[in-house]
Amino acid sequence: MLTLRHWFTAGIAAILVLLIGLMMYYPSDAWRAALQGLSIWWDILFPALFPFFVISELMLGFGIVHFFGTLLDPMMRPLFRVPGIGGFVMAMGFASGYPVGARLTSQLWEQKLVTRDEGERLVAFTTTSDPIFLIGAVSVGFFHDVSLAVILAAAHYSSAFVIGLLMRFHGKKLSYSSASTPVSSPNGSRASLLRRALQAMHETRLQDGRTFWIMLQEAVQASLRLVMVIGGLVVFFCVILEIMSITHLMSSLSEITASILRWASIPPELAQSIVNGIFEVTLGARSSSNAGMHLLLIHKVAIAAFILSWGGICVHAQIVSLLNRTNLRYWPFVVSRALHAVLALLFVYLLWTPLQPVRTAIMDASPTFGLPIVRTGAGAGTAIEAGHGIGIHMLPLLYTSALALSVAVLLVIAGLFTSYSLGKLLQRVFSQVPRT
Repeated sequence: MLTLRHWFTAGIAAILVLLIGLMMYYPSDAWRAALQGLSIWWDILFPALFPFFVISELMLGFGIVHFFGTLLDPMMRPLFRVPGIGGFVMAMGFASGYPVGARLTSQLWEQKLVTRDEGERLVAFTTTSDPIFLIGAVSVGFFHDVSLAVILAAAHYSSAFVIGLLMRFHGKKLSYSSASTPVSSPNGSRASLLRRALQAMHETRLQDGRTFWIMLQEAVQASLRLVMVIGGLVVFFCVILEIMSITHLMSSLSEITASILRWASIPPELAQSIVNGIFEVTLGARSSSNAGMHLLLIHKVAIAAFILSWGGICVHAQIVSLLNRTNLRYWPFVVSRALHAVLALLFVYLLWTPLQPVRTAIMDASPTFGLPIVRTGAGAGTAIEAGHGIGIHMLPLLYTSALALSVAVLLVIAGLFTSYSLGKLLQRVFSQVPRT
């Protein structure tokens, strides 16, 4: 007797045969879409992700991640119910973009530094867009307005922080990894936090035992394998999207999405942008900026924030490829992505008016766009395919803004950690005062 699993397998097989047939029927369109995906990978993803992957591998080998884990554990555990290492993953994920957070989390799981529940919490709120893409490609390249980066960043990262707070309720009550186990000093007394962090880093380096050159070689090999997988997924989904557009399947999805947007009092003309963004984030963000000129900018930016926070099925496939090596489940991630997208959209509407003075100040301070322009690639995620460019004089502002946003994340973590430590210190002082 055929079960549901048999029918599911048969359905997938039928879809694959249909895709092969459509690619043979539209060979030139499939070829152009594949080249477009390859350009996105080579011009954008490879230079953006590969250095971060190599550095993260080296930091794990040298025990730097364990240092931050021990140092940040008193703050990350009460807030997000993850080990202190989660603070490092959070900072790297926010600064580097997807799928760096999932990559680091899978590495931590392999080293038994996080449990399944802790890993699922980490992946849920550390999978975000990177500041360079948010500022350079979306705000400047697509919308031609660098001041929109303030609203997009505030909505995107603050809603991710809220997701982290909500995900603390996910999983079992008692689910602790070895990363949160305190390290005792040799004489048995309780060591200071900084000393314990340094001791954890030193012990991890001794346990690893590899020389720097061997560690670098293995880091490059592992990072290349991962980047190649990501590139293959990008090319595959670009071809799928092109085939769906040719066969008008995208039009049917757009009509369903338009009905939902009408119910939410959002212009239905943005339905095509959401459908594109469901599959590929750069295509969706670009189409939201190119929507009807009569539409209010706030609606376009809100949809762009929705798409950036959802990430696109292409990004989801990258995350799944990373989680396949672990026991982390996909469903907590996809639920958190959907919730993150809705929260980011709402945050744009909430923050639009309060942040207008900041936007005005940035527009007054920034120069106007113009030639000469910098060619940043030929992929769908670049400004060049949309017919735009980024002025050379704007690059220092973009990179400074991205760096400032990354530093701000670290400062928030440091501030929360300091507040928590001060509270603990005051609690200890007052507990030692004799009662009258």
